[in-house]
Amino acid sequence: MSTQPIRFFHQGRVVDVSDVHPTRTVLDWLREDARCTGTKEGCNEGDCGACTVVIGELAVPGAAGAVGGLQLQTVNACIQFLPTLHGKALFTVEDLKRQCGKVVDTEQHGKHAVQCLHPVQQALVECHGSQCGFCTPGFVMSLWSSYEHHQTAGTQPSRQQLADELSGNLCRCTGYRPILDAGQRMFDLPAVRVDTQPVVQALTALQREDTFEYSNTAGGRTDRFHAPKTLAELAALRERMPGAQVLAGSTDVGLWVNKQFRDLGDIIYVGDVADMKAVDERNGELYIGAGASLEDAWRALAQRFEGLTDVWLRFASPPIRNAGTMGGNVANGSPIGDSPPVLMALDAQIELRQGARVRRMPLVEFYVDYMKNKLEPGEFVQAVSVPLSVASRRVRAYKISKRFDCDISALCAGFSIELDGEVVKEVRLAYGGMAATVKRAAGAEAALLGKPFTQASVNAAKVALAQDFKPLSDMRASAAYRLQVAQNLIQRLWLETRASDALPVEATSVWSVMPHVVAEGA
Repeated sequence: MSTQPIRFFHQGRVVDVSDVHPTRTVLDWLREDARCTGTKEGCNEGDCGACTVVIGELAVPGAAGAVGGLQLQTVNACIQFLPTLHGKALFTVEDLKRQCGKVVDTEQHGKHAVQCLHPVQQALVECHGSQCGFCTPGFVMSLWSSYEHHQTAGTQPSRQQLADELSGNLCRCTGYRPILDAGQRMFDLPAVRVDTQPVVQALTALQREDTFEYSNTAGGRTDRFHAPKTLAELAALRERMPGAQVLAGSTDVGLWVNKQFRDLGDIIYVGDVADMKAVDERNGELYIGAGASLEDAWRALAQRFEGLTDVWLRFASPPIRNAGTMGGNVANGSPIGDSPPVLMALDAQIELRQGARVRRMPLVEFYVDYMKNKLEPGEFVQAVSVPLSVASRRVRAYKISKRFDCDISALCAGFSIELDGEVVKEVRLAYGGMAATVKRAAGAEAALLGKPFTQASVNAAKVALAQDFKPLSDMRASAAYRLQVAQNLIQRLWLETRASDALPVEATSVWSVMPHVVAEGA
């Protein structure tokens, strides 16, 4: 194949890069090649947010949330590979500097223009939102993204919304109260908006209809990065290169490189295939393309099924949800993935493609063992579909983790139940973190199905659950803890969904009290 340079918009111009390995991260390129050291490396695994940057893509006409023709999203630069920036724009903390319209003359430096702080930065200064400052550039970029989106919409975020938007940025020394203060203060300062026109013009000129091909030769071998534009091109590539690594959001694969030093070889990137990002209703189903972001997919699910907002907001962080995909989370097959339990509770089907052949199966049948599934050579996950007919069921999802925000689950449960009067007509109890694969609790379901939904039947389901799973102990939780919590979640489901005297949402959801906690600075 003929290699092409990686071309993207950065600091007011289009940058051409052609001498880096396909797995070189955006963070390493920024700090070591571009000498833009404002962006920091903290955890190098997409957890702490010190490396947060904003990626801009051309927005689809009429798309919600667009800022001046751009779709702006925060991502973690430490786990994003540089070739994925092709045709996009990269914004970092250095982009926020601006001229004040003043010129000073000093003996040491002569005449020079005065640089002013952006309202985001000025607010952090005024509210004492930084101590050591290491995490500050990441906070600045998350706040800048929020600032641009809300300024465009003519809105201001609540304190709780700011807390949600900053859940992927961790600080060890300042404390979050002054940072949240700054998030509110920035809207009181004179407005400053990004000029998107030159960015849109540059990105428009960079767009292409055919597959982007990039390669790098080093150490006697050539590593290739393929970014097809259509489903047909993707299917043909995957069929021709069954051993290549499929890459979506890089939220897991990026760690393989950074932490495990894996050699990925050739890469097929699905992030440029528009059809893979579709999220819409088709033939009585919610159709979620495998390339749709976790943020878009969870938003669509939460809009259609009650009880999913909590797990949506707690699924990793906004930068991870912006980059990662639900299809990737499902295909990965991790026993502690948060999407599969919920999807299984909703009777989801997984759509697989190999060349021109498309086949479907219930998601519950897809996993065969730890990190093993029924994908055939040359096949890939094309979509996940959820029947809208299950909307008649009561749906709940519960995530248990050591840290409330932005943490990996010790276990995650997805439940759905439909009652006929007092009797359980349909029930799905799916768990992650309880076995080598995500799976449904067949015995516990049988103990409830066709029975009155009472404390007695719930107790029987708890007993049966101990036969459904033999969880392991690890760094996140002991086996005994997992089993007890898994049983208690069935109790919680009953308390929230029983036919009579069900507890209101505000009685069991932490989000109902969080605004008061945050407002008081806890």
